[in-house]
Amino acid sequence: MAGYRKLSRTSDQRKALLRNQVTNLLYHGKIVTTEAKAKETAKIAEGLIALAVREMNNYEEVTVTAKVPVKDAEGKRVKEVVDGKKVTKYNEVEKTIKKDAPSRLHARRQMAKVFYPVKEVPQAGKGRKKNTKVIDMPNKMFEEIAPKYANRNGGYTRIVKIAQRPGDGAMKVLLELV
Repeated sequence: MAGYRKLSRTSDQRKALLRNQVTNLLYHGKIVTTEAKAKETAKIAEGLIALAVREMNNYEEVTVTAKVPVKDAEGKRVKEVVDGKKVTKYNEVEKTIKKDAPSRLHARRQMAKVFYPVKEVPQAGKGRKKNTKVIDMPNKMFEEIAPKYANRNGGYTRIVKIAQRPGDGAMKVLLELV
């Protein structure tokens, strides 16, 4: 008996399918798929959520000074002339950053192996590259999803049967985060 479902796909296709479904499940909170795909997706998602819960508070906050370019009203960098050359003007700013512990960094990299890049496009700028945000999924896991499940021991997903698919009679299910 195999340790996983093959889903009638080659290994690279199966891996891509499951990565896509796990990414969409954790980004949107729920997906509709077949029962077999949902069970495999839930298995991977549960492991990632458990990893995020375990490493949620494993960081230290560090204050650093950073050079930030001065910008004008239009958002362009302010330049000044020094020795006949135009040079960008900088201000020094103190920032507080989160420095991951080695185990949390490893967890972040394990998650990055599974997640596909997610881009969020605002409704107003549909079809344009402007204002498109790249979502950091491992960060979303640590900041939003893990605190929600901090006092829960497993069972982070739920499978609800919907109906049979008209074409082939496969059972459609709703896979959602609890």
